[in-house]
Parts: sequence; C-alpha cells; structure tokens
Amino acid sequence: MTDLPKIDFIYLNEQDMIKAGVTDMAGCVDAMEDMFVLLHKGDYRMAGANNDSHGAMVVFPENSPFPNMPKPTADRRFMAMPAYLGGAYGTTGVKWYGSNIANRDKGLPRSILMFTLNDTDTGAPLAIMSANLLSAYRTGAVPGVGARHLARKDSKVVAVYGPGVMGKTSLAAFMVACPGIDTLKIQGRGQKSLDSFISWTKETYPQITNIEIVTDIETLVRGSDIVTYCASGETGDVSKYPIVKRDWLKPGAFLSMPASCEIDEGMEQKDVRKVMDNIGLYEAWFEELPKPAHVHVPVIGVRFMDMIHEGKMTHDDLEDLGDICAGATPGRQNDEEIIMLSVGGMPVEDVAWGTTVYRNAIAKGIGTKLNLWDVPVLR
Repeated sequence: MTDLPKIDFIYLNEQDMIKAGVTDMAGCVDAMEDMFVLLHKGDYRMAGANNDSHGAMVVFPENSPFPNMPKPTADRRFMAMPAYLGGAYGTTGVKWYGSNIANRDKGLPRSILMFTLNDTDTGAPLAIMSANLLSAYRTGAVPGVGARHLARKDSKVVAVYGPGVMGKTSLAAFMVACPGIDTLKIQGRGQKSLDSFISWTKETYPQITNIEIVTDIETLVRGSDIVTYCASGETGDVSKYPIVKRDWLKPGAFLSMPASCEIDEGMEQKDVRKVMDNIGLYEAWFEELPKPAHVHVPVIGVRFMDMIHEGKMTHDDLEDLGDICAGATPGRQNDEEIIMLSVGGMPVEDVAWGTTVYRNAIAKGIGTKLNLWDVPVLR
C-alpha cells in the first residue's frame, strides 16, 4: 500500500477480467496447483473453527410470516466465502453471491458473484471484481489439477454429464492436463444447452474430432477415460442424484465430481481410490449438516463422510489432493486403478486466481480506479 491514509482500489467488470486473463485455463490450473501445495503446508485460512469452512450461507424458511421474504426454492441462497492464502499470494478476499435457479428464466446466470480482494496487512480493498468467470474457471481448473495427477496420461475419451458452464471449464482443464483427448461424450437435459456446448467445443478444441450425444448415463460412462458430472439440480432426494456404478467403468477411469453424484455399492469398495480437494472442507461441512449429510450437500465427498460415520469406510481411506500435489501422497500408480475426485470448491481458490488476475490488471493498466477516501473521517 502507498500514499496512506489515502486508499484507492480498482473495479474490474467482466470484460476487464477477460482482458486481465481470467479465462487463461492453463494459467489457472497452475495457480490451483500452487494453491493445493499451500493447503498441504497449512499456509492458508478459511472460515469456521477448523479454518476449512466453505463459508457462511443465508437460507430461507419454508414458512415465514413476512410476505416479502423469499421462499427456499432451488438454489435460493446468499453466501459469503472468505479466505486468506499465503505463499506468493499473501492476500485475503471474499466471494459474495446470490443464487436462484429461476434466474435462468430472466436470462441471468443461476448465481451472480462478486469478489473483493484485500491487503492482508491493512485490510484495505485492492479490487472489487466481477466474479462469475473467476469462479467458473477456478472451479474447472481443480478437475484439471486432478487429471494432471490422477488421470491416465493417454486419456482420449471424456464423458460430460451436464453441458453447462461447469462442464465447459472442466473440459477446458482436462485438455490442459491431457492434450491427447479426441472424443467427447455428452448428456444433457435440453437441446439448446447441448447445441451450445457442442458449438463451443468445435470452435475451441478442433482436435476433438468425435462428439457423441447420449441419452442415458450408463452409455455416457462406459468406455470413458475421464468422467465428470456437472449438472446442477435440487438437493434433498438422494435417489434423484445421478449415479455412477462400478461395473460401468473401464479400468483406469478417472472421475471428477464437482456436482450432484451418488454411487453404488461397488464404488464404495476400497479398490476405488477416493480423493478430496480438501478433507478439512468436508469435515467442516459434516459437522455443520444434519445426518445423513449427503441429503443436504450432494457432492460425493459428503457421501464419503456419511460412509465413515456409518462404519462403511475409515478416515484413512480418504486421500487429499493437496498431499498429492505436494508429493506427500502418490498420484496415479498404474493404468488400471479407478480414482474418484470430489470437488467441493473453496474460497482459497478464488483468492489464488483473483490475486493472479488482479496483478495482471495492475501490470496492464486494466480496470477503473476508485477512491475509498483521501483521509478517513473517523480514525
């Protein structure tokens, strides 16, 4: 910080974010790998008593005496996700968002996100950023880090369930990690989203020469080297979560699951490696949620925590992606093992990529300079 007590900061709208490199997936995968090594070292903090909480969420009651209070419809929430990240970053930030699945009927994204980056020493703002792209790319990059360490190097066939934003950024990250991919299998609910995804794939990755639309999830999964479920949906009824079964999978399959997912008894077995993006995140979730927790948070890592609670597996059966990135735990050990990665999403990811984009913007003179004060009235 310079010229204190005067404080200026920058505002970056979505186009500014693009100019500053937010859509550079290769760079984002590298930043996420850096972040995972810092997680392994413990040089970070998130919210909650164990410093691993996803964040603080405002939810709405089923019945309220206040007519203007929103109903708890699908994806209806507000959430703040704060974190500090050390190492070369040394910054602190918070992502704030509101979400409502009905936004789609208004031509809006399901979630509308903003990110504030702060100087860790003074707490002063460095930047306020449009964060939908920031969040989408950091979310997709984590499966890319997973694929870098856990997918077969000769992976060619990717299966995507849910042709939305998360599916696009996950595929982009898989292409960074496994550039030999030439086949896409895809399943979606509507033709419009399928057409959009396929057009984007053909334009962005002409090396993907085979694109197959399938109508059932078993056909999608069978024969695929990399499988990802990216479809959003309502929580609460686990029987409606998309399932993956052990006998559908080819030897050596890598599964990246950033959205709703259920598994069968075969997938519960020890011969399927179970990796989490951060074990502490799921421990924090599990402590906060009613049981079984998978009913309330549909990410597969929460199901793993339920399994531990029910005596179906032990904590020692879990593996941590940060440990793998740091070399403390081995990545893929042979071409036959099946590995499943749970992707829960963490605010430290936003801090890592947000800091990188902010520094790019400063170096390139991108953004609108705003003034907080020249001299604060109250000191």
